[in-house]
Amino acid sequence: MLELRQVGKTVGAERHIDDVSLTFEHGSLNVLLGPTRAGKTTLMRLMAGLDRPTSGDILIDGTSVVGMPVQKRSVAMVYQQFINYPTLSVFENIASPLRVQGLDRATIERRVGAAAELLRLEPYLQRRPLELSGGQQQRTALARAIVKDAGLVLLDEPLANLDYKLREDLRAELPRVFAESGAIFVYATTEPIEALLLGGSTATLAEGRVTQFGRTIDVFSAPADLVTARTFSDPPLNEFTATKQGDVLRDSSGMTIPAARHVGGLADGVYTLAFRPHHLFLERDAAAEAIVVPASVAVSELTGSESFVHVDAPAGRWVALAPGVRAFAAGAAIDVFIDPERLFVFDSSGRLAAAPAKG
Repeated sequence: MLELRQVGKTVGAERHIDDVSLTFEHGSLNVLLGPTRAGKTTLMRLMAGLDRPTSGDILIDGTSVVGMPVQKRSVAMVYQQFINYPTLSVFENIASPLRVQGLDRATIERRVGAAAELLRLEPYLQRRPLELSGGQQQRTALARAIVKDAGLVLLDEPLANLDYKLREDLRAELPRVFAESGAIFVYATTEPIEALLLGGSTATLAEGRVTQFGRTIDVFSAPADLVTARTFSDPPLNEFTATKQGDVLRDSSGMTIPAARHVGGLADGVYTLAFRPHHLFLERDAAAEAIVVPASVAVSELTGSESFVHVDAPAGRWVALAPGVRAFAAGAAIDVFIDPERLFVFDSSGRLAAAPAKG
């Protein structure tokens, strides 16, 4: 078990990590999700022993490892810039940490073979890295990390520099690799969709703080606060402010929304309402109790299988994520639709006041 207890890291006058407490169990997959400069890499370096915390403690199986050199820790790390030895074969790249450990030939062959099978690299063991695709090179780097049989494997945005198809292939493979390894895996990413695809548990980070930690689907479905909800939304979360009075909500433009079941019991007052882009609909029949909102199109972004339609509504700029090709001219007047049952409600301090029952 890896424990971080009130860990902080200050560099000069800047607080890079602020009072982080996390516990990761053996055999678990844990995602660090946050934007660039949220503190993900710094936190991983502290876990690895590459840096020392300014405050707090880091324990492995109940024993503090603060100050223990990285060479004495059972840890492996894979970066987004996959690093292989270009003059060595795939076999020798994977075997390199085992040779440093002085293991015998039979043990090395057995462990390299197991890692190669796990990552489907058997056909490429005699090739050089430059003869491989990007995905095969990254799998080689992953195999070298796994073959060490480390108790802690840290992956710092390992798929960020691969093309879309390779990322999709490896995302599909990694949960299987994680499940079969038994190590503690910590995976850093800026992409909410990657966290959801990987599953496991997720810690959301913002400005060096962990805002929430729990099962990935639970953090996504019930973000503890507005910062977490924003972190776990790409495209950006749609938001507006409204006042609850009895059984209705009204925003500054006069839009009236009936208080849904999960909102009805809240005290009257001012709240921030938020909903994800795939819950801003372009057709009324997509939501049974839809509220119509007049808007104008700012821009349409087409990806082929889906479209991002940015609109200017009375409450501000929103974005709809809609299936298929939705080509609108800039400035076109359209109606968009909100389902009251899908609204997150946050109080004046930004804490979650009510979460929708619908996903």
